[in-house]
Amino acid sequence: MKFENMRVVVTGASRYFGRAIAIGFAHLGAEVFVSARTVEAAERTRTEVMGEARSRIHAFGCDLSKPAEIRGFARQVGERTDRVDLLVNNGARWLDGMDLEGASDDSIVETIESTAGGTVLMVKHFLPLLRVSKRPDIINMVAVCQPGGAGDFPAHEAFHAAKGAQAGFAEILGRRLRPSGVRVFSLYPPDYSTSDPRSVEWQGTGRNAQYRDEKLTTQALFECIVYAVEQPRDCFIRSFHFEPR
Repeated sequence: MKFENMRVVVTGASRYFGRAIAIGFAHLGAEVFVSARTVEAAERTRTEVMGEARSRIHAFGCDLSKPAEIRGFARQVGERTDRVDLLVNNGARWLDGMDLEGASDDSIVETIESTAGGTVLMVKHFLPLLRVSKRPDIINMVAVCQPGGAGDFPAHEAFHAAKGAQAGFAEILGRRLRPSGVRVFSLYPPDYSTSDPRSVEWQGTGRNAQYRDEKLTTQALFECIVYAVEQPRDCFIRSFHFEPR
């Protein structure tokens, strides 16, 4: 197994891409620590893993809009492992709608806190575990923050603001952590399909499906992450920007 002994932390792992990353790395041999807003949601991801890989996934509840829960998550992971090799900041609070006045103040603040603030605090509290790794990497799923390409994306302005803040944080973080050997990558995909790692699509037909429905596949995004973390330590890939077909 190519990632045996690797330690991976994934936020927002109860569904879609976060779940796919967690299951994908577990099947490749990694020990994976997953979080979702509730421990029950994270536990569903663990129970969906087939075979021996299930024992390599550990589920935690962590609301990214609550600093105390982020600190608790980092503390609990630190009690189970002496290091983290890969931190995947995938969790983000979705806020629907294209009407600024249509969302409550509390929803707007919670969206920005969980996505932007949550990413900053996840890095802050997991950095001690990353720094003791021989191969520390941070992946940020920035997604919709595409200059000139996000206007029709059906998310609230607060969600776009949060993603813009996340992108800015990733940019400065990559420059400041580079001398210490911690690499920071960001993913900027357009709309993509959400194939499941347990499905036939993931096993081989996904790429063909991609050309039929003109969407990037979850499998392709996962393979970009695998490619990035496998590169020699003197190779710093700042970001992956994907163009819609």
